[in-house]
Amino acid sequence: MTSATSPTTTDPWERFGWLMGAIWLVFLFFPIIGLATSDNALAVKVLGIAGTVLFATVYIRGFVLINSADTWQTVAVTGGRHLGVMVLITLALIPLLGINVLAHLPYVVALSMFCLPLVLAFSVASTCILICIIAPILDGSFAEQWFFTLIVALVAIATGLVRVLEQAGAEARAAESELALAAERDRVARDVHDVLGHSLTVVTVKAELAQRLIDTDPDQAKEELDQIQALSRVALAEIRATVSGLRVASLADEVAAADAALSGAGIQAQLPDDLGVVDPRHRVLMGWVLREAVTNVVRHSGASTCTVALEDSLLRVTDDGRGISGKEGNGLRGIRERVADADGTITLAPGPTGGTVLEVIL
Repeated sequence: MTSATSPTTTDPWERFGWLMGAIWLVFLFFPIIGLATSDNALAVKVLGIAGTVLFATVYIRGFVLINSADTWQTVAVTGGRHLGVMVLITLALIPLLGINVLAHLPYVVALSMFCLPLVLAFSVASTCILICIIAPILDGSFAEQWFFTLIVALVAIATGLVRVLEQAGAEARAAESELALAAERDRVARDVHDVLGHSLTVVTVKAELAQRLIDTDPDQAKEELDQIQALSRVALAEIRATVSGLRVASLADEVAAADAALSGAGIQAQLPDDLGVVDPRHRVLMGWVLREAVTNVVRHSGASTCTVALEDSLLRVTDDGRGISGKEGNGLRGIRERVADADGTITLAPGPTGGTVLEVIL
């Protein structure tokens, strides 16, 4: 009742939680029966019974309305108004019911537990328990009316436990939602970085090549510019798919893109021909890792050759460039996160004759 997730929720508690409050109505039969069998005048009996029925109606209506409320503020305002009306009816019934009016207090406690801040709700419960102790003592009937104290205390404990558990559940759901949102943000950020990083690197390499060729080989320069245009369209489509959560990396496409990127940068590429050796469960992740690894080779390594090896659960990218230097960037951190999520391992080490070896095992 702290908040509603949707107006058409199928949560049984949110749909039928008001029954938790309705079950306590059995206690109102005692003051009604007591009043109906008393020696009071008929008018007193009618007014007393009508007042008790009105009290029960306001109580149930309050529970139903706060159960369907969509914000905590609405719950507090709606429940507080109904509580106020219930208290006024209870005070008005004192001359008619006498000490038996204490039978109304369990309902005040139950409704307050689900519509007031927890500290205030427990304060109301404590006040009602004290009234159930003090009023019979002043009336001289505590020996006969002690059970009112027990009933109110039990109602306070039962509804209090439900309220505490419900609040803890709501907080847990909110925390889970925040974690899911944070994970989705990380995914989008990681995917956008990988897509843009690779695409912009290839575009930059081809633009530099086109600039060098524009005077010596205009036809080849035009071809490079056409490829830049095509790459830009592909990158835009990938970004849109990434943001919508629909994009996955294809290992075959990434091997082809690696060939184009490395060749465009003047790096001799040695790429695997048989991609079927890779476990189908690992191909998407291998595609993402290969994309970022090749992007780093083109952008940072200064290599002349780059070799990609693929096995069932292994990817190895080796270059003969300047080797590892400086801190890891966002791209490598993204790779580590992806591999860690798949319970794999990643190593980045100098090659046997220089350069860098990146190896992923899943």
